[in-house]
Amino acid sequence: MASAALRYTGASVGYQGVPVLTGIDLDLRAGQRLALVGPNGAGKSTLIKSMLGLTPLLGGTATVLGRPPARARGLAGYVPQTDTLDADFPVSVRQVVMMGRYRHLGWWRPARAADRGAVDEALDRVGLADRAGRRFGALSGGQRQRVLLARAIVSEPRLLLLDEPFNGVDVVSQEAIVRVLRELSAAGTALVISTHDLAVARDLADLICLINGRQWAVGPVGETLTAATLRQAYGSAAIEVADGRLVVVEP
Repeated sequence: MASAALRYTGASVGYQGVPVLTGIDLDLRAGQRLALVGPNGAGKSTLIKSMLGLTPLLGGTATVLGRPPARARGLAGYVPQTDTLDADFPVSVRQVVMMGRYRHLGWWRPARAADRGAVDEALDRVGLADRAGRRFGALSGGQRQRVLLARAIVSEPRLLLLDEPFNGVDVVSQEAIVRVLRELSAAGTALVISTHDLAVARDLADLICLINGRQWAVGPVGETLTAATLRQAYGSAAIEVADGRLVVVEP
């Protein structure tokens, strides 16, 4: 049986003793793709940060790669939302990706040939090998997101956490990101992807965790993205059918 990459049991997470999310039960195995789905402000980013040990556990239990989240931080890859980084910082694409190798080489050691090769391979995988020398901030939003994905995968993580990776990205970048994520999953990397886009969740994920202040449903796509569960999680939002698929129209 595949080992558990992530396990939450009756977990509550929040800040300063105040829960943001309650009743979280997750069991993610190697190679599985989990989408955290919910409206804006539902707590998706908070839950991902808890997996990194950055948001405290207020109740229940949680393990990441068999360890408490804070102790597994160096073993999990993380792709933040692009707008959390300063695009004006004078750093090259190659330098950003090389940051992902620090776990292997240490902060004060020079990069080895193996590290440079890993960076080249990661940039090639996301289709940006020809942009290696460019300033990170000069790239488009979608290209910057691909660079952040390359930085995460160059660390060779067993678990990869992505916070709204498709926000504001172009079609070419979205297709490149999806392709790489499928490759990683096939190779055994467990994925957690937060998104408010039902189409992305439906097409990419094996499992859905539907949240909004609490966990409303978790399980296979067909059992979780139903009109009934979406109405529970989204409240007053309208549920419509477009091209045979359920769509949430938030007020």
